[in-house]
Amino acid sequence: MATLVCFHAHPDDEAIATAGTMMAAKAMGHRVVLVVATRGEHGEVADGFLEPGEQLGIRRIAETFAAAEVMGVDRVEFLGYVDSGMIDTPTNGHPYSFWRAGVDAAAARLAVILGEESADVLTVYDEHGGYGHPDHIQVHRVGVRAAELAGTPRVFESTMNRDDIVRTMKANAHLLSDEQRAEMPDLEEPQVDFGMPEERITHAIDVREHCARKRDAMRCHASQIGEDDFFLSMPDAAFADGFGTEWYIEHGRTREPGAAFVTSLFD
Repeated sequence: MATLVCFHAHPDDEAIATAGTMMAAKAMGHRVVLVVATRGEHGEVADGFLEPGEQLGIRRIAETFAAAEVMGVDRVEFLGYVDSGMIDTPTNGHPYSFWRAGVDAAAARLAVILGEESADVLTVYDEHGGYGHPDHIQVHRVGVRAAELAGTPRVFESTMNRDDIVRTMKANAHLLSDEQRAEMPDLEEPQVDFGMPEERITHAIDVREHCARKRDAMRCHASQIGEDDFFLSMPDAAFADGFGTEWYIEHGRTREPGAAFVTSLFD
Protein backbone atom coordinates (compact mmCIF):
# COMPACT_ATOMS: atom_id res chain seq x y z
CA MET A 1 0.00 0.00 0.00
CA ALA A 2 1.24 3.48 -0.90
CA THR A 3 0.17 6.88 0.44
CA LEU A 4 -1.11 9.62 -1.85
CA VAL A 5 -1.23 13.19 -0.54
CA CYS A 6 -3.19 15.71 -2.61
CA PHE A 7 -2.40 19.35 -1.84
CA HIS A 8 -4.99 21.95 -2.86
CA ALA A 9 -5.49 25.68 -2.48
CA HIS A 10 -9.19 25.93 -1.55
CA PRO A 11 -12.15 23.74 -0.70
CA ASP A 12 -13.77 22.38 -3.91
CA ASP A 13 -10.47 22.34 -5.85
CA GLU A 14 -9.97 18.73 -4.80
CA ALA A 15 -13.38 17.67 -6.11
CA ILE A 16 -12.82 19.32 -9.47
CA ALA A 17 -9.18 18.49 -10.12
CA THR A 18 -8.21 15.22 -8.42
CA ALA A 19 -11.34 13.53 -7.03
CA GLY A 20 -11.20 10.73 -9.57
CA THR A 21 -7.53 10.07 -8.93
CA MET A 22 -8.13 9.99 -5.18
CA MET A 23 -11.03 7.56 -5.51
CA ALA A 24 -9.09 5.35 -7.92
CA ALA A 25 -6.17 5.25 -5.48
CA LYS A 26 -8.49 4.35 -2.63
CA ALA A 27 -10.08 1.59 -4.71
CA MET A 28 -6.60 0.11 -5.25
CA GLY A 29 -6.05 -0.03 -1.50
CA HIS A 30 -3.83 3.04 -1.13
CA ARG A 31 -4.07 5.57 1.69
CA VAL A 32 -5.36 8.98 0.57
CA VAL A 33 -4.72 12.25 2.40
CA LEU A 34 -6.11 15.68 1.49
CA VAL A 35 -4.33 18.88 2.55
CA VAL A 36 -5.94 22.28 1.86
CA ALA A 37 -3.98 25.51 2.20
CA THR A 38 -6.89 27.89 2.91
CA ARG A 39 -10.54 27.87 3.89
CA GLY A 40 -11.60 29.70 0.71
CA GLU A 41 -12.91 32.72 2.59
CA HIS A 42 -13.05 34.87 -0.55
CA GLY A 43 -15.06 32.55 -2.75
CA GLU A 44 -18.18 33.88 -4.39
CA VAL A 45 -21.45 32.90 -2.73
CA ALA A 46 -25.04 33.60 -3.72
CA ASP A 47 -26.99 36.15 -1.69
CA GLY A 48 -28.94 34.46 1.07
CA PHE A 49 -27.01 31.19 0.90
CA LEU A 50 -25.30 31.63 4.27
CA GLU A 51 -27.20 31.84 7.54
CA PRO A 52 -27.08 35.25 9.29
CA GLY A 53 -23.66 35.60 10.86
CA GLU A 54 -22.31 32.43 9.23
CA GLN A 55 -18.76 32.66 7.90
CA LEU A 56 -18.10 31.34 4.41
CA GLY A 57 -14.76 29.82 5.44
CA ILE A 58 -16.42 27.76 8.18
CA ARG A 59 -19.09 26.55 5.77
CA ARG A 60 -16.42 25.53 3.27
CA ILE A 61 -14.54 23.49 5.85
CA ALA A 62 -17.72 21.49 6.48
CA GLU A 63 -18.22 21.09 2.72
CA THR A 64 -14.67 19.77 2.38
CA PHE A 65 -15.19 17.09 5.02
CA ALA A 66 -18.45 16.06 3.37
CA ALA A 67 -16.72 15.75 -0.01
CA ALA A 68 -13.86 13.82 1.60
CA GLU A 69 -16.36 11.31 2.96
CA VAL A 70 -17.80 10.82 -0.52
CA MET A 71 -14.30 10.24 -1.91
CA GLY A 72 -13.21 7.94 0.92
CA VAL A 73 -10.33 10.16 2.03
CA ASP A 74 -8.48 8.87 5.09
CA ARG A 75 -7.29 12.20 6.50
CA VAL A 76 -8.06 15.88 5.91
CA GLU A 77 -5.84 18.74 7.08
CA PHE A 78 -5.95 22.53 6.62
CA LEU A 79 -2.70 24.51 6.73
CA GLY A 80 -4.55 27.54 8.13
CA TYR A 81 -3.71 30.27 5.61
CA VAL A 82 -6.19 32.89 4.41
CA ASP A 83 -7.59 32.77 0.88
CA SER A 84 -5.68 35.30 -1.25
CA GLY A 85 -8.48 35.94 -3.74
CA MET A 86 -8.05 36.31 -7.47
CA ILE A 87 -4.89 37.76 -8.99
CA ASP A 88 -4.36 41.53 -8.69
CA THR A 89 -7.06 42.01 -6.04
CA PRO A 90 -6.44 43.77 -2.70
CA THR A 91 -6.84 40.50 -0.80
CA ASN A 92 -3.53 39.29 -2.31
CA GLY A 93 -1.76 41.52 0.18
CA HIS A 94 -3.74 40.72 3.31
CA PRO A 95 -1.82 39.45 6.34
CA TYR A 96 -1.76 35.66 6.58
CA SER A 97 -2.87 35.24 2.97
CA PHE A 98 -1.34 32.17 1.37
CA TRP A 99 0.13 34.27 -1.45
CA ARG A 100 2.19 36.26 1.07
CA ALA A 101 3.41 33.23 3.00
CA GLY A 102 7.09 32.42 2.90
CA VAL A 103 7.57 29.36 0.73
CA ASP A 104 9.93 27.62 3.13
CA ALA A 105 7.73 28.33 6.14
CA ALA A 106 4.59 27.03 4.43
CA ALA A 107 6.50 24.07 3.00
CA ALA A 108 7.67 23.14 6.48
CA ARG A 109 4.02 22.85 7.59
CA LEU A 110 3.20 20.56 4.69
CA ALA A 111 6.43 18.60 5.11
CA VAL A 112 5.38 17.63 8.64
CA ILE A 113 2.28 15.93 7.22
CA LEU A 114 4.25 14.31 4.39
CA GLY A 115 6.67 12.96 6.98
CA GLU A 116 3.95 11.69 9.29
CA GLU A 117 2.37 9.86 6.37
CA SER A 118 5.63 8.64 4.78
CA ALA A 119 4.03 9.92 1.59
CA ASP A 120 4.95 8.14 -1.62
CA VAL A 121 3.16 10.52 -4.00
CA LEU A 122 2.24 14.21 -3.73
CA THR A 123 0.03 16.12 -6.15
CA VAL A 124 0.27 19.88 -6.58
CA TYR A 125 -0.66 22.17 -9.52
CA ASP A 126 1.33 23.12 -12.57
CA GLU A 127 3.65 26.13 -12.39
CA HIS A 128 0.97 28.71 -13.23
CA GLY A 129 -1.70 27.09 -11.11
CA GLY A 130 -3.83 25.92 -14.02
CA TYR A 131 -5.25 29.39 -14.71
CA GLY A 132 -3.09 31.88 -12.84
CA HIS A 133 -4.77 31.98 -9.42
CA PRO A 134 -2.12 33.14 -6.92
CA ASP A 135 -3.00 30.47 -4.35
CA HIS A 136 -2.71 27.75 -7.00
CA ILE A 137 0.70 29.04 -8.05
CA GLN A 138 1.70 29.03 -4.39
CA VAL A 139 0.54 25.40 -4.04
CA HIS A 140 3.02 24.50 -6.76
CA ARG A 141 5.89 26.37 -5.13
CA VAL A 142 5.15 25.23 -1.59
CA GLY A 143 4.35 21.64 -2.56
CA VAL A 144 7.52 21.13 -4.58
CA ARG A 145 9.61 22.55 -1.73
CA ALA A 146 7.80 20.46 0.89
CA ALA A 147 8.52 17.29 -1.08
CA GLU A 148 12.21 18.23 -1.05
CA LEU A 149 12.14 18.80 2.70
CA ALA A 150 10.27 15.58 3.45
CA GLY A 151 12.00 13.41 0.86
CA THR A 152 8.73 12.58 -0.90
CA PRO A 153 9.93 10.71 -3.98
CA ARG A 154 7.32 11.59 -6.59
CA VAL A 155 5.50 14.84 -7.25
CA PHE A 156 2.79 15.26 -9.87
CA GLU A 157 1.41 18.56 -11.14
CA SER A 158 -2.33 18.45 -11.66
CA THR A 159 -3.17 20.34 -14.82
CA MET A 160 -5.68 20.68 -17.63
CA ASN A 161 -5.00 19.32 -21.09
CA ARG A 162 -5.48 22.48 -23.12
CA ASP A 163 -5.65 20.67 -26.45
CA ASP A 164 -8.13 18.08 -25.19
CA ILE A 165 -10.34 20.79 -23.70
CA VAL A 166 -10.59 22.49 -27.08
CA ARG A 167 -11.37 19.20 -28.83
CA THR A 168 -13.99 18.22 -26.25
CA MET A 169 -15.68 21.60 -26.17
CA LYS A 170 -15.98 21.71 -29.92
CA ALA A 171 -17.49 18.23 -29.94
CA ASN A 172 -20.00 19.05 -27.18
CA ALA A 173 -20.75 22.71 -27.83
CA HIS A 174 -24.24 21.85 -29.06
CA LEU A 175 -25.09 20.41 -25.61
CA LEU A 176 -24.34 23.64 -23.72
CA SER A 177 -26.53 26.68 -23.23
CA ASP A 178 -25.55 30.04 -24.66
CA GLU A 179 -24.64 31.20 -21.15
CA GLN A 180 -22.42 28.17 -20.54
CA ARG A 181 -20.67 28.64 -23.87
CA ALA A 182 -20.05 32.29 -23.00
CA GLU A 183 -18.20 31.21 -19.85
CA MET A 184 -15.79 29.00 -21.75
CA PRO A 185 -12.43 30.20 -23.13
CA ASP A 186 -12.09 31.04 -26.81
CA LEU A 187 -12.06 27.76 -28.74
CA GLU A 188 -9.82 29.05 -31.46
CA GLU A 189 -7.36 30.98 -29.27
CA PRO A 190 -7.46 29.49 -25.75
CA GLN A 191 -5.80 31.50 -23.02
CA VAL A 192 -2.09 30.78 -22.90
CA ASP A 193 -2.26 30.40 -19.13
CA PHE A 194 -5.16 27.96 -19.17
CA GLY A 195 -3.89 24.44 -18.55
CA MET A 196 -0.90 23.03 -20.40
CA PRO A 197 -0.35 21.89 -23.98
CA GLU A 198 -0.67 18.14 -24.41
CA GLU A 199 3.00 17.73 -25.23
CA ARG A 200 3.92 18.79 -21.68
CA ILE A 201 1.65 16.23 -19.99
CA THR A 202 3.07 12.87 -18.87
CA HIS A 203 0.15 11.10 -17.14
CA ALA A 204 -3.51 10.58 -18.02
CA ILE A 205 -5.63 8.93 -15.32
CA ASP A 206 -8.89 7.39 -16.57
CA VAL A 207 -11.48 8.10 -13.87
CA ARG A 208 -14.69 7.56 -15.85
CA GLU A 209 -15.89 4.84 -13.50
CA HIS A 210 -15.72 7.37 -10.68
CA CYS A 211 -17.46 10.23 -12.49
CA ALA A 212 -20.79 9.85 -10.68
CA ARG A 213 -19.13 10.11 -7.27
CA LYS A 214 -16.88 12.90 -8.53
CA ARG A 215 -20.03 14.88 -9.23
CA ASP A 216 -21.38 13.96 -5.81
CA ALA A 217 -18.18 15.36 -4.27
CA MET A 218 -18.69 18.56 -6.24
CA ARG A 219 -22.28 18.79 -4.95
CA CYS A 220 -20.95 18.84 -1.41
CA HIS A 221 -19.43 22.25 -2.21
CA ALA A 222 -22.85 23.84 -2.63
CA SER A 223 -21.63 27.30 -1.62
CA GLN A 224 -19.51 27.36 -4.80
CA ILE A 225 -21.08 24.82 -7.15
CA GLY A 226 -24.85 25.14 -7.52
CA GLU A 227 -27.08 22.68 -9.32
CA ASP A 228 -27.26 25.08 -12.28
CA ASP A 229 -23.45 25.24 -12.53
CA PHE A 230 -22.12 23.70 -15.74
CA PHE A 231 -20.22 21.04 -13.73
CA LEU A 232 -23.54 19.60 -12.50
CA SER A 233 -25.96 20.60 -15.24
CA MET A 234 -24.16 19.20 -18.27
CA PRO A 235 -25.29 15.77 -19.54
CA ASP A 236 -23.53 12.75 -18.06
CA ALA A 237 -21.82 11.90 -21.34
CA ALA A 238 -20.46 15.42 -21.74
CA PHE A 239 -19.23 15.42 -18.14
CA ALA A 240 -17.44 12.10 -18.68
CA ASP A 241 -15.82 13.45 -21.84
CA GLY A 242 -14.66 16.60 -20.10
CA PHE A 243 -13.78 15.29 -16.64
CA GLY A 244 -13.34 11.54 -17.06
CA THR A 245 -9.57 11.93 -17.45
CA GLU A 246 -7.37 13.72 -14.92
CA TRP A 247 -4.08 15.03 -16.27
CA TYR A 248 -0.68 15.35 -14.62
CA ILE A 249 2.89 16.34 -15.31
CA GLU A 250 5.41 14.35 -13.30
CA HIS A 251 7.65 17.01 -11.83
CA GLY A 252 11.06 16.94 -13.44
CA ARG A 253 10.04 14.46 -16.15
CA THR A 254 9.07 14.75 -19.81
CA ARG A 255 7.21 12.51 -22.24
CA GLU A 256 8.90 11.56 -25.46
CA PRO A 257 7.08 12.84 -28.58
CA GLY A 258 4.50 10.26 -29.61
CA ALA A 259 4.88 8.19 -26.45
CA ALA A 260 1.75 7.02 -24.66
CA PHE A 261 0.62 8.69 -21.46
CA VAL A 262 1.40 6.82 -18.26
CA THR A 263 -1.91 5.75 -16.71
CA SER A 264 -1.10 5.49 -12.99
CA LEU A 265 0.64 7.72 -10.47
CA PHE A 266 1.95 4.60 -8.73
CA ASP A 267 3.77 2.92 -11.65
